[in-house]
Amino acid sequence: MAAFEFRNGVLHAENVPLPLIAEEVGTPVYVYSLAALLDNARAFRDGLSELDNPHIAFAVKANPNLSVLRALGREGFGADVVSGGELARAIAAGIAPEDVVFSGVGKTHAELLQALETGIGQFNLESEEEGYELALLARRHGFIANCALRVNPDVDARTHAKISTGKSENKFGVPIDRAGALYSALAAEDGLNMRGVAVHIGSQLSELEPLETAFGKVGKLIGELREAGYAVTHADLGGGLGVPYREGETFPTAAEYGAMVARVTKGWDAQLMFEPGRFIAADAGVLLTRTIRTKRSSNGPPFVVVDAAMNDLARPAMYGAWHDFDAVEPTGERCTAHIVGPICETGDTFAMDRECDALQAGDLAVFRTAGAYGATMASSYNSRGFVAEVLVNDDKFAIVAERIEASAIMDAEQVPDWLA
Repeated sequence: MAAFEFRNGVLHAENVPLPLIAEEVGTPVYVYSLAALLDNARAFRDGLSELDNPHIAFAVKANPNLSVLRALGREGFGADVVSGGELARAIAAGIAPEDVVFSGVGKTHAELLQALETGIGQFNLESEEEGYELALLARRHGFIANCALRVNPDVDARTHAKISTGKSENKFGVPIDRAGALYSALAAEDGLNMRGVAVHIGSQLSELEPLETAFGKVGKLIGELREAGYAVTHADLGGGLGVPYREGETFPTAAEYGAMVARVTKGWDAQLMFEPGRFIAADAGVLLTRTIRTKRSSNGPPFVVVDAAMNDLARPAMYGAWHDFDAVEPTGERCTAHIVGPICETGDTFAMDRECDALQAGDLAVFRTAGAYGATMASSYNSRGFVAEVLVNDDKFAIVAERIEASAIMDAEQVPDWLA
């Protein structure tokens, strides 16, 4: 069963017609398919079948919804977190603390202590300074922290500049040519159990060559560390495998990725760890929206104004990202239009000169492949509320994140007495 397909001229999420969700929940609303989420998770895991006991931790930043995390946790996935809030979500969703990996360049003192007290499985240290701070905290509170040192291999991921993380000018990790000395220094710290290395060069990679290059550098580093007498039992290879956003695009499959990893890491004798996010969640979700009106342009295609906006789905405004856009009940009529939201910014534009289904006021449409980096990046700009989220399972659905109205956000604010 396809996650999102047309039946009798109406787009469905699994066996639920999308107009039913729009009627009961309102728009805009994110709609996730449980079947697609689990299919993608299993495909990724199956792609690593040549490896011995890989650890797979879902990148929570891609979609932190509790129901999404609960479903993946039940599939045996751990969690890759980058904040104390994401850590709390992973635990609340039922993911075991020992299956949590804490990444991120700016872990605060409070977050490091929270993770120690939670008993997470591994810290991916992004700097020498972070390592010393964690060691001090661990000693002070009687913990031993399992750690991997994240290295920056200076490899161009050939992806969008804002989601590239493995070049020397990026803020992530330590320079790989200094990694040996830093690993040695941190391994001498009481409170730290330096057990591995980590690498992640970026997101939405469309080819395997940059990953293979980075992994080759990591393998060489592991050999050098072992020759120096250090134990390296874990290697975190990150995530980054891309997905097609436009119909007809092709990307490496999980099987192709897994075969490359098995070949490059042969003989490493370490538990390999992975942090997929987009690959698991992206095509498992759509953003369902309703057309407000179609506005004539003075000298070009009309503007199709929808009720979703850049505060609901930031990727097009932030990255110039493409999302396929389809009517929920297409008439067969096509047009060229600019697809825009209602926010008072020219940047609130989803597509320009897009050939698409013709839409009139009140018609429903979807932005596809919106299950990752969608609701998680939302804001309340223009005093708009936060979009609702729905999870579909076969012929039933449930609201898994309530719509947060603008009035509820305003209720959290207070005017001081001296302005009354």
